[in-house]
Amino acid sequence: MARDINPPRGMRDFLPSEKAKREHALGVIRRSYAAHGFDEIETPVMEDIARLHSGLGGDNEKLGFSVLRRGLDGDEVQAAAASGDILSLADLGLRFDLTVPLARFYASHRAELPGVFRAVQIAPVWRAERPQKGRYRQFVQCDIDIIGEAGQLAEVELITATAATLDALGLEDCTIRINDRRILTGILEYCGFDESRYAQALISIDKLDKIGADGVVAELAEQGPDAAAVLGGILAGLEPHLADGGVELTVAAITAILPPDIDSDAVADLDGLAHALTALPTGVKLRFDPTLVRGMGYYTGTIFEIAHPGSGSSVGGGGRYDGMIGRFLGQDVPACGFSIGFERVVDLLETDAATASDSVVLVHEQATGDALARLIAIKAELVAQGRRVRLEKRAKNLKPVLERAAASGFGSFALVPADARTAAELDLKPLA
Repeated sequence: MARDINPPRGMRDFLPSEKAKREHALGVIRRSYAAHGFDEIETPVMEDIARLHSGLGGDNEKLGFSVLRRGLDGDEVQAAAASGDILSLADLGLRFDLTVPLARFYASHRAELPGVFRAVQIAPVWRAERPQKGRYRQFVQCDIDIIGEAGQLAEVELITATAATLDALGLEDCTIRINDRRILTGILEYCGFDESRYAQALISIDKLDKIGADGVVAELAEQGPDAAAVLGGILAGLEPHLADGGVELTVAAITAILPPDIDSDAVADLDGLAHALTALPTGVKLRFDPTLVRGMGYYTGTIFEIAHPGSGSSVGGGGRYDGMIGRFLGQDVPACGFSIGFERVVDLLETDAATASDSVVLVHEQATGDALARLIAIKAELVAQGRRVRLEKRAKNLKPVLERAAASGFGSFALVPADARTAAELDLKPLA
């Protein structure tokens, strides 16, 4: 029987052309974040199991990969399996996001960091997902966070840097949908839900795009049919306003679609954000969406999410999570973050033409002695000019060779005469 030689489900190999595209995108993202004053950090791929399962990760904690303690014997494993408590044998776990490790990092290094810390983390994370299109068990997150800034400057900087990064990547028609957890709480209070039921109600509302308003009402009817009916009426009234991702971020537009007397401070804060974010790229627009929840339970204020017409799911999101770091330090520290969903974003990108124009394939005959030395000298000359250069031995059928080169991101080629001595003697031709 043939052995399975595929990677584990939900994890992937990347061919050279795919890897080149990913690295190009990561380079654009890193440069953009750095230009906006964020400093890159790195944290371990594993964290203490108790920390990962402390309630900070929301539903993602259920998807964490646990690492068993070293030195376990068979009897211990069997006993734990029989009792259904296999997690008790783990002392570490693979990180399922970058926010919990950041909170631990800040608590560990606070004395060495500035009062307001602007962090970048770009790294793989792991979740025991059910693999499907756009959802993997290993994937890359690109996070920026501001810790120590309680005012709206944090949200404004994060949204500005993220919008600039989307623009630098060449993504157009992006919509950043914005809401505030205080507005969501106000809607639930208006509907008449018991406060103890808020968390479950938000989980149901978060499914609105999947199960529709009727499905949300049906799920919540058991918690209070009257409250669920009121919510159903609100959702029905919002439907025409959500077709374009929401409404403008103004007090008038926001209050026009909300029930009366919803948190006026939260509404004013959203209006303030709009006034501070008037210089965003033309390919990025802001919209208020009162149904935006963001599934993580640790959000405390403003929340945001990126939508793009080319993707069936959000391509990024984040918000304010002022209560998380206090769980490690014993005192609250304001924090806010924004993450780009790299796997979904990179699928939307075209191959970079600028990179291809600087890449050349040199097709040569079998070279030895002086001819080999001249060939290497020509390659070195082109490399010194900043080009990416690949040597390919001439084949009877050159077409598949050039096609593979084009797929790998090369933009031109040249046939190297046996007596050529400099790059100026080459006739560079574009690769189709």
